Amino acid sequence: MDAHEDDSRRESGELLLAEEDGTLWGGKETSAPACSSFAVCLLRLVALVLLFLVGTLFGFHWRGDLDGLCSRHVSRYSTIMKEVGIQYSLHEFNGSLLKENVFRQDAGPEVDAAWESLGANYRGVRIPPEDAEQSGLATDQVKINSKYGGGFPANVEGLHHLHCLNLLRQSLYYNYDYYHAEGEGAFTNNDYIVRHHVYSGVLGQVWIYPENPEPYVDFNTQHRCKNFEAIRRWAEENQLPQNPPADFLQPPSEGDRIYGQMP
Repeated sequence: MDAHEDDSRRESGELLLAEEDGTLWGGKETSAPACSSFAVCLLRLVALVLLFLVGTLFGFHWRGDLDGLCSRHVSRYSTIMKEVGIQYSLHEFNGSLLKENVFRQDAGPEVDAAWESLGANYRGVRIPPEDAEQSGLATDQVKINSKYGGGFPANVEGLHHLHCLNLLRQSLYYNYDYYHAEGEGAFTNNDYIVRHHVYSGVLGQVWIYPENPEPYVDFNTQHRCKNFEAIRRWAEENQLPQNPPADFLQPPSEGDRIYGQMP
C-alpha cells in the first residue's frame, strides 16, 4: 500500500467523522422550538388568560350561591326557590323550659294571634304548571280550573308543620277544653312530623345553681336556618282565595287516581 492510498483513506475517514459530528452537534437541531412563531405564542397566551378568567368567574359564582346549591341538594325544588331564594344564617334557639313566652301561654286569643303571625293557618298557594313536575307534583293531582289561572294548589311544607305543631299545642290537656269549646282542632297523627325531622346536632351541658352545681342540658343552641321570614311573606302574599268559587278546582279527569280513603 503506497503513501498516496494511505492519505486518501485518512482523508476519507476524517471527512466521515466530520459529517457524523456535524449531524450530531453542528447540523440542524433535533427538537423544534416550543413556539414556531410569535403569533402562535400569542394565541396560546391569550387562550391561557381566558381560561384563567373563566375559571375564576365560575369559582366566584359557585361560592356565591352556596346557599342555593345546598338547598337544591337537600330539599325538593319548589317555586319558593325561584321566587324567594333560599339563604342560611345562624340563629340561637330559645330553649328555655321554665321561662314562658307568648307562644307558650295558656289558651286564649293572645297566644292564638302569636301562632297566626307565624303563618300556621295560612291557606295554600298556587304552583305554576311548569314547576309542578320538578316540585314533585303528579299530573293527576288536584288542579285549579284554567279559567282561574290554572296550576296546582299546594301547601308550604314548613308552614304546614307549624300548623300541625299548633294543633298539638291545642290538644294539651290544659288547653283541650278551651279549644274543644271553640270547635277547633284535629288532634291526631301529628307526631310523625317530629320523627321525620331528626337533627344531627348535639346538645352540650351547662352548670346551674352556683351553691350546689348541677349539670343541665343547654337547649339554647345555634342552628343554621333558612330565611323563614321571607318564605312566610311569600306564602302570605300568594295565598289562594279565602272563599273560592264552587268551580275553582278542576274536576278529576278520566284515569286520575282517586283514593277510596285518606292516604
